[in-house]
Amino acid sequence: MHDDAEFRTDTDTLFAPALPDGAPDEIAVPKSLTGIVTATLPALALAACGGDGGSAPTSVTPTPTPTPTVVAPTKTQASRFLGQTTMGVASADVDKVVAQGYDAWIAEQFATPRATTFWDWLVAGGYNAAANINGQAGFDPAVWKQLISGQDQLRQRTGMALLNMLVVGIDGLNTNWKAFAQAGYMDVLWDNAFGNYRDIMDKISLNAAMGYWLTYIGNRKANTTTGAQPDENYARELMQLFTIGLYKLNADGTQQLTGGNPVETYTQDDVQQLARVFTGFTLDSTDSTTPDRLRRPLINVAANYETGAKAFLGATIPAGTTAFESLRLALDAIFAHTNVPPFVSKQLIQRFVTSNPSAAYVGRVSAVFTNNGSGVRGDMKAVIRAILTDTEARSDTNLTNANFGHLREPVMRLTNWARAFGVTSASDAWAIGNTSSSLNRLAESPGHSPSVFNFFRPGYAPPNTAIATAGLVAPEMQITNEPSVIAYVNYMQTLIQSGTGDVRADYTAILTKATDTNALVDEVNLLVANGQLGSATVSAIQTAVASIGTTTAALLNNRVYTAILLTMASPDYLAQK
Repeated sequence: MHDDAEFRTDTDTLFAPALPDGAPDEIAVPKSLTGIVTATLPALALAACGGDGGSAPTSVTPTPTPTPTVVAPTKTQASRFLGQTTMGVASADVDKVVAQGYDAWIAEQFATPRATTFWDWLVAGGYNAAANINGQAGFDPAVWKQLISGQDQLRQRTGMALLNMLVVGIDGLNTNWKAFAQAGYMDVLWDNAFGNYRDIMDKISLNAAMGYWLTYIGNRKANTTTGAQPDENYARELMQLFTIGLYKLNADGTQQLTGGNPVETYTQDDVQQLARVFTGFTLDSTDSTTPDRLRRPLINVAANYETGAKAFLGATIPAGTTAFESLRLALDAIFAHTNVPPFVSKQLIQRFVTSNPSAAYVGRVSAVFTNNGSGVRGDMKAVIRAILTDTEARSDTNLTNANFGHLREPVMRLTNWARAFGVTSASDAWAIGNTSSSLNRLAESPGHSPSVFNFFRPGYAPPNTAIATAGLVAPEMQITNEPSVIAYVNYMQTLIQSGTGDVRADYTAILTKATDTNALVDEVNLLVANGQLGSATVSAIQTAVASIGTTTAALLNNRVYTAILLTMASPDYLAQK
């Protein structure tokens, strides 16, 4: 938090962004309702978003996720489930889950193909024209289009989870054709989201964008004359951030301790030895007139590859082993590490369900990662199903558990609105752009991470808060402060009311409820907040909506805008259960 930042609570400040010419009048929001927005930061800081209640959990023996009892969910339960599994909820989505049940919906989503890849959308739009070689044109529209309109909702949500873990950011790529490089990388994650984690490890290791991002394209073996050593970036982050983490874990994700202290998983020597595996890799062509080489896997230049023996994490790759065989052996050794199941499982749970899952929850999912029931390790479909159908994810009792849930990721808030109200772009331009500014946008934008540590770290706890005191974490709070909260509310007010470019919502269906205050607020609660607004918040929003007349189309629109905006500004919405 920025203590010296002035947190203005007057209505004019909170609801007065610059509007395009011809935009409707500002939303009429009574000043008493600005308390919903003002309360957001302290409420979120005091509500420990996710967890099992405090100090480090006791290690437990993991058991597979039990088969859930098949019971038809209510509309509210269906919406809550979709809030954890999709980029946003429409009324028809809720009805489908009520009719199908969770398991059938998941199976249908696993079978839903992508309509197009990010790369192919760029090509179809002509963004591979020579004029775009040094820019990012087309990247943001390509991503927003899929996140908002793709029917493969679970794939989109899983792709975003993987991108938050296996980070590459377009702004840090030292290459031309950046839009295509980032699109090609994200296609790897989206295309393999329902495959095997070991395959994902292989494909990102041979991806051009990752090679540029973690600087191992052109990496050379040690030079005894100059003293130059291989670049260690990818070797280090592959272990630290992508697979095993810094400290040894029990199967339930709790740390192994020796003398009360955590035990490191690897040493600097392990990093140096593993870095020798990632020598000699480069693009398969010198032709930069098209972006095509950025989509193809890296090749290896034998003269730059270290052929000597390599020993790390207790494994040894014999001298003389070829580059690609060394890569296979290295990734196999890392993938077999006991930390991988709990390390990856916990982060996926954080992205889908709750910031601080119990040790038992992590243990159950970790067991499925280790063995999907058919002897397969790393089966993403089995892991995702285990996360989403676990009793902790589905239990209604956690709706009243102050230590369960997570702060909704800013990107998800935008797509929540967009999906709920059928946002389209008639020209297919999707002119939303880069939303990473914390001053006038969302403080986050897909594919624009500023570092390998993402916009927020999985272990972040806001200092001097009840969350930190309780030994819990709230990753998304790392990009949450007074200016970013106000920027978010003002930005969403503009989008809700006026859209951007030709990106527009369709409020036709919700306007049929605009004259009925209670029905309107209830529908917004169900679709946007997954039915999680408390009675006090519902009452406050109803009061604001009821203060707006119903005699003109403009007033009816304002009632809808107000219900949506105040819902999205409320702590009840932001702290997702």
